[in-house]
Amino acid sequence: MTAISPASPSLPDVNEMFVIHRVFRREFTALPKLIRAVAEGDTTRARLVAEHLTLLLDGLHMHHTGEDAVLWPLLQVRAAPSTALVETMQHQHGIVESRTEGVRAQNATWAQAPTPIGGEQLARTVEGLAAALFEHLELEEREILPLVSCHITVEEWQSLGDHGRDAMSPRQLPLMFGAILEEADDDERARMLGQFPIPVRLFLRTVGARLYRRYITRVRAA
Repeated sequence: MTAISPASPSLPDVNEMFVIHRVFRREFTALPKLIRAVAEGDTTRARLVAEHLTLLLDGLHMHHTGEDAVLWPLLQVRAAPSTALVETMQHQHGIVESRTEGVRAQNATWAQAPTPIGGEQLARTVEGLAAALFEHLELEEREILPLVSCHITVEEWQSLGDHGRDAMSPRQLPLMFGAILEEADDDERARMLGQFPIPVRLFLRTVGARLYRRYITRVRAA
């Protein structure tokens, strides 16, 4: 889905949602291959891949709970003709969350004792989650984000980002934000970093960037 033109200062910058969605598409597409490539009994590699999968699942959960808490209640009131659409989005969240719990359970077991059979089962479960998630993301981009531009204030939209950042641990923040910055172009990167206070911005561009590069290089190693 093509991103919407950059927002004016008086409108929410919904483009950041496209960037975040690109991260989820990229990582949940790559993860089944990473899982299948783990050799039987290689618990060191399995735990690293499992940790990465958990990071993405946590990021997705934080992303969706922010929408549940902030976005859907506001749109149900302010975009009344679209109530059925909002209910569809909530229903899709439920499906994604259910599949996420299945992935978490299999991931924990496989990380402790990786086998080809267990890895294949986990990879297929991740693919099932990805199918439901990608359908949801496409609908959100096509139908919900235009409503956000009409019915949600800049401050309310920013509270979604605040929710996610507040929910992340100090270790998760540079890794998740590093994944987002990797997917962003120069303009998107500048706008997203601009939301942070200068000390946090400096940390993410230096120490945080190095932490992410080290981490993701290990995850993607053959």
